[in-house]
Amino acid sequence: MMKKALICGVSGQDGAYLAKLLLNEGYSVCGTSRDAQMSSFKNLVRLGIRDQVKLESAALTDFRSVLQVLMKNKPDEVYNLAGQSSVGLSFEQPVETLESISIGSLNLLEAIRFTGEPIKFYNAGSSECFGDIGTEAADETTPFRPRSPYAVAKSAAFWQVANYREAYGLFACSGILFNHESPLRPQRFVTQKIVSAVSRIAQGSQEKLYLGNVDIKRDWGWAPEYVEAMYKILQQEEPDDYVIATGESYTLAEFVVAAFDCVGLNWQDYVITDRSLFRPTDLAVSRGNPAKAREKLGWQAQYKMPDIVRMMVEDRQEKSNPV
Repeated sequence: MMKKALICGVSGQDGAYLAKLLLNEGYSVCGTSRDAQMSSFKNLVRLGIRDQVKLESAALTDFRSVLQVLMKNKPDEVYNLAGQSSVGLSFEQPVETLESISIGSLNLLEAIRFTGEPIKFYNAGSSECFGDIGTEAADETTPFRPRSPYAVAKSAAFWQVANYREAYGLFACSGILFNHESPLRPQRFVTQKIVSAVSRIAQGSQEKLYLGNVDIKRDWGWAPEYVEAMYKILQQEEPDDYVIATGESYTLAEFVVAAFDCVGLNWQDYVITDRSLFRPTDLAVSRGNPAKAREKLGWQAQYKMPDIVRMMVEDRQEKSNPV
């Protein structure tokens, strides 16, 4: 029998890459969006899989909507990648952020419990939950100290998953993913903002690149690899939570330097620090310890920040200069 997967948030970066991976694994894939009729699903189009994914409208904040999509599609696995995904935007929209992430996750868990079916559930956790960890690399035992509305919402969802696993026996897991990038990243993310600006400047644009705090350090991975970890998490015999990271951190300034180096330019000629772009609270250092994922899932990141920047810049330049 062909396995069925339901991906909530299939139109995003991770949802699109995960859909492609699951199709390659022989799954029947259904994806949800708040309005499937109106969504362009441009990431699925870009990956060439738009016609292979069944698409449904579902509002995860509406329990009845969630239950309907589960009963109709009867998935073996559910991947919850939906919800407001920007830390920066969460400071402006804290209520919407909490509802879309926390209530959405709770509705999925409760709907799965309600059906009584042996559905495996993956929840997209976030390294933002850890808050400021100093120079230590965070692992699965590191306490949560969320410092943004987004991180608070993700923390609540994480504990909901753990509670449903322990109290109701659901096969429910969270992947605590550190930053992961790709050409499918939306423009509002700083990595894509940098890559786009660098590509335009390389083509002759006279613009400057305005950035906030470039001293922050992040553990950047490659999104297509990270969805492999999501898949592996649900293939284990026992449900559990895993930190997914490269184990290496770089400053945003180093990311910028690498991007300008790709096009042979000096970043200092183009970058301006804009204090209005600083967040109310931000994490100085973020780094993960993926030892458990390596040991139990057999998963290890192959690409680190310099590789990721190069691949993103090359992709952008190919799009700008089609043969």
